[in-house]
Amino acid sequence: MNKHHEPTGPADEQQITLRSPAELADALPYMVGGFHPSDSIVLIALHGSRGRFGGRLRLGIPRSPGEWSAVAEELAACLIEGSERRGSRPDGIVVFLCQDPAEGETGRRVMERLRPLAQRLRTACGALEVPVYEALCISGGRFWSYCCPDERCCPADGNALALPGTSVMAAAAAYAGIQVRGSLREMEARLAPWAAEAPLAPGLEKALDTAGAALVPRILERAGREQVAEETLALARLLMLRIAEAPRTGSWSESDVADDRLLAHEEAAAVILGLQDRETRDRAAEWMEGPDADPALRLWRALARRCVGPYSEHAAAPLTLAGWVAWSTGDEPGARVALGLALRADPAYVFARLLHQACNEGLDPETLRSCLREERGSRASTGTRGGGRRRPPRPRPQRARPATGRKDAPPAGKHPGGVPAGSRPRARGRGGQRGTRSGR
Repeated sequence: MNKHHEPTGPADEQQITLRSPAELADALPYMVGGFHPSDSIVLIALHGSRGRFGGRLRLGIPRSPGEWSAVAEELAACLIEGSERRGSRPDGIVVFLCQDPAEGETGRRVMERLRPLAQRLRTACGALEVPVYEALCISGGRFWSYCCPDERCCPADGNALALPGTSVMAAAAAYAGIQVRGSLREMEARLAPWAAEAPLAPGLEKALDTAGAALVPRILERAGREQVAEETLALARLLMLRIAEAPRTGSWSESDVADDRLLAHEEAAAVILGLQDRETRDRAAEWMEGPDADPALRLWRALARRCVGPYSEHAAAPLTLAGWVAWSTGDEPGARVALGLALRADPAYVFARLLHQACNEGLDPETLRSCLREERGSRASTGTRGGGRRRPPRPRPQRARPATGRKDAPPAGKHPGGVPAGSRPRARGRGGQRGTRSGR
């Protein structure tokens, strides 16, 4: 197959030549932002005679094969049109299908099951006059080529992936400060709500019920709503301080568990319900940089994990805030994961939709950061509180279609994992709607 070149380093000083499907498979986590894209379709544009890598696009594999044709056509169009907007039409495309075997399933079986999807992607790209140079399936620690018929290099049982950290690409990425942070599934697990059997779960839903019953009557009046906003932000600031003072040790999972133990159910429930107010959430978004950023991100993750049972839709607010802080601090992959989960929780959540699109379009978060700083300064100078403030403007991408280019962009009307917009039911309590959601 052709050689392909992947730049690494902050100024693209180095170039790594990938000469085989094995090296392409090994390089994938580094090309999509430092994680293993489980349950994903990944398309990467190639430019020039030497196959320089360009735009990248990732989408969760739709569960229904009936969606594969439409998704393939949309992804091909998104990648090619996005590349053209950024400078040049791709000369070719590399396709990856990544999915771990289900229980009792083999990697080879996964490869065969996804073969029609690979063919639809090749056909869709070819229909737009851009060939697919290589299409790989990665499953169960092995990879297969859908394009190479040679059993000598691409046997029916696949080839084993290289040991982590042993390839030239891994060495170059380590030198450039790029680390693989695990799989997409592991990144999502950090933000997922607790299971009912989780050690800290008992009593959480009751605390959310109690907080909702106490807050709803108060926010129905203007003065009460403003007071709830101030109490929510003050409590959130207290929890951030508590988190910031706690040392971080061990793995990600250990750190997350330690953060969870710092929050009482009643405290977490009060902030979760308070953040359902749009203006309160927007003021919380001001903690997006400097010493505030890390404790805020840890707090929003911890709150998202507590949105259990009928309160799953309430996770849209803390997930969106987590995505915003991640994007603001330069973690685009983490931002797209959090914002994608926010849209799964509530596909109509406007702030998440706009941030997700702006991140995928490659906009600069400094525009929104400047607006939030200005708003905070204006409020401090005038003493304005709560509802008397102006709302900060939202980032407004120029196009509604998600773009490509090292991005994690779902097709229009879709979200990661193939969840159609508006297809998820609203969460309701046993005695009507739980809590309150006064704005998006």
